[in-house]
Amino acid sequence: MADGNLISRAQAREAIYATPLDQLNPAQPALFQADAMWPLFERLRAEDPVHYTAESEHGPFWSITKFNDILAVDTNHQVFSSEGGITIAEQTEGEGPLPMFIAMDPPKHDVQRKTVSPAVSPMNLAIMEPLIRERAIKILDSLPIGEEFDWVDLVSKELTAMTLATLFDMPQADRRKLTYWSDVVTAIPGAGLIDTFEQKMQIFLEYHAYFTDLWNQRVNAPPRGDLISMLAHGPETRNMEPREYFGNIVLLTVGGNDTTRNTISGSILALNQNPDQYKKLRENPELIPSMVSETIRWQTPLAHMRRRALSDFEFQGKQIKAGDKVVMWYVSGNRDDEVLDNPNAYIIDRERPRHHISFGFGIHRCVGNRLAELQLKIIWEEILKRFPVIQVTGEPKRVYSSFVKGYETLPVIIPARA
Repeated sequence: MADGNLISRAQAREAIYATPLDQLNPAQPALFQADAMWPLFERLRAEDPVHYTAESEHGPFWSITKFNDILAVDTNHQVFSSEGGITIAEQTEGEGPLPMFIAMDPPKHDVQRKTVSPAVSPMNLAIMEPLIRERAIKILDSLPIGEEFDWVDLVSKELTAMTLATLFDMPQADRRKLTYWSDVVTAIPGAGLIDTFEQKMQIFLEYHAYFTDLWNQRVNAPPRGDLISMLAHGPETRNMEPREYFGNIVLLTVGGNDTTRNTISGSILALNQNPDQYKKLRENPELIPSMVSETIRWQTPLAHMRRRALSDFEFQGKQIKAGDKVVMWYVSGNRDDEVLDNPNAYIIDRERPRHHISFGFGIHRCVGNRLAELQLKIIWEEILKRFPVIQVTGEPKRVYSSFVKGYETLPVIIPARA
């Protein structure tokens, strides 16, 4: 169901509660695009929190929908493996899924993650902070006043692409290639951005060639602090296969782009939908870090991650078989009222705002989570200095995906400068 054809939220709720429980399938991009998936997860958490979908376009799979159950699966990599992919959709065409460290188990996962993690260490973030702030200022100062524009395009994409280009140490002039490639990675053929799987593979060839060229430059130069140099010179990664190198580039591109960009957009939307919270933020700018964490929970920019059972395992009274696909719905866990008070509300001064699962848990917890928080903190510090209010002027266009929970466009107007 593409965008011109959005189902209403009321229709979705009615249909979800009328569907027999064993036929519920949470992996429906049309529901996510209409922001109408909430009743489905509400019902599963209440009636069947470890739920088996026998038939779907992605084959059979288990859905884990409660906060503490997700934690239990996410931290048990001895039973629930990441090997072979992290999304419910599997790439079965071409050469199959790209190897990347998020889709690996220890010990290989650990050494590859350790190679790139210095790029987002506290020390490196302290070095990057002035540069991110300088760019945020430049972006915000160039925005039109009193006329409608797309916040996603002019702000969210810009800041995240600039930061990611710096992490890769690639020319800033090429930064929007990263945005485009990231979108192509997660795009469903026929849903707007690309028409066919073959077209996707053609774009991947260009993407691969670009980063192969960067690898060749770095491997023949002294080691530096960017992600590609770290991979090219790391003792555990310098001899990796080209597909594995590219797989890790894809991971770092999507991880460094989608999550932060969609939370920046989500923050504008959430504050507009909750004007009392926006007023509270303007009157108390010291709440920015707390607001950032609450937005990351409220938005949950990646809706799910999947695992595969390595052995038969009884979980909450259900028999999961070896080889079964197990999907952790972070988007649902973040709305679990048994763990979070009033989880459907957006409250920027929550008691424990970082108590959420948007970054995952355990060994696969998002390596760049502090960088995401830093970019959001900086952009909001600079927004509050400049603009008394930013008004959303229409419905956002959401991404057609049950993996990336994001925005294609968000129309806004800035009535005046401070």
